[in-house]
Amino acid sequence: MSKGFNVPDKVIYVCTGSKCKKKGGKDIGKTLRNMIKDMGLKGQVEVVKTECTDRCDFAPVMSFQPDNVWLHHTTEEQAIQTFKEHILKSEE
Repeated sequence: MSKGFNVPDKVIYVCTGSKCKKKGGKDIGKTLRNMIKDMGLKGQVEVVKTECTDRCDFAPVMSFQPDNVWLHHTTEEQAIQTFKEHILKSEE
């Protein structure tokens, strides 16, 4: 493995396809990235923007891995709560 290549323990995939982006997906992803930075979890947790996941009727969608938790019609509050439940609790 090359030096500097990091594999995080947790990954949050955020759809930023046109409908998800329009309904706040990109902004929610930014909020989660800021939380990761502020909590000193960079390198352990990563937010990955994805192209369309073909779930447009449920926009915005995201998933928390490796827990395989999917959110749809997601609000910022739901994303933050799920972050606390699936990222922070597992880091304790």
